[in-house]
Amino acid sequence: MKRAIVKYGDPVLRAKGRRVEQPDEHIHALAADMLETMHAANGVGLAAQQVGETLQLTVLDISAIEDRPSTLKVNGTEVDPPTVMPLVLLNPELSLQPEVEAGPEGCLSFPEINADIDRAVTVIVKAETLEGGTVEVEATGLLARALQHEVDHLNGILFIDRMSSATKASLASRLKRLQKETQRAAR
Repeated sequence: MKRAIVKYGDPVLRAKGRRVEQPDEHIHALAADMLETMHAANGVGLAAQQVGETLQLTVLDISAIEDRPSTLKVNGTEVDPPTVMPLVLLNPELSLQPEVEAGPEGCLSFPEINADIDRAVTVIVKAETLEGGTVEVEATGLLARALQHEVDHLNGILFIDRMSSATKASLASRLKRLQKETQRAAR
C-alpha cells in the first residue's frame, strides 16, 4: 500500500526513531509499504519517519540509477549492488570512513530541493534484517550517500542540516514556503 510522504515542516521528521525490537507483521507490512511508496516516488531511500512512523527502519534501492555507481560488500563479500536490492535495514548503526566528498542530494520530504552535501565516501553499516538476522554492509558511491542520508533521518537529522550556510541561505524562502504549506495542510 502506497503511503503519503511526510513533507518538511512536520515534526515527525525531527523525531529519533525507536528501536525495532521484533520484526513482526506490522514491521513487515510497513517495510513493504515503504518500498512501494519509495518506488512510486522514484526515490532511492525512505526512512520510517518519512511515512509518519518513528522507528529505526529504512529501505533503499539504487538499482534503477545507472549514472552514479556504487560498490557493495555484504558480510565481507563483494556483490553487484542491483542483485541485492532492495535493502531493508532495522536499527542500523553507521561507521563513517574518513574520506569525504561533496555530491548532489535530494529528499522525498523536500520536493524539488537539491544541494551538494559533504558525505563520507565509504560507510559501514551494521543492521538487523526482517528475517531476524544481522548484516554488515560496506558501501561507496550513491549507496554510501543514501545510507548516510537515511540513517540521518532515523535520528531526526535532515539533509538541510548538512548544507553549507550559503546554500541554506539561498534556499531559505523555498524551505519556509514548504514548511508553511505542510503546516497548513496539517490543520
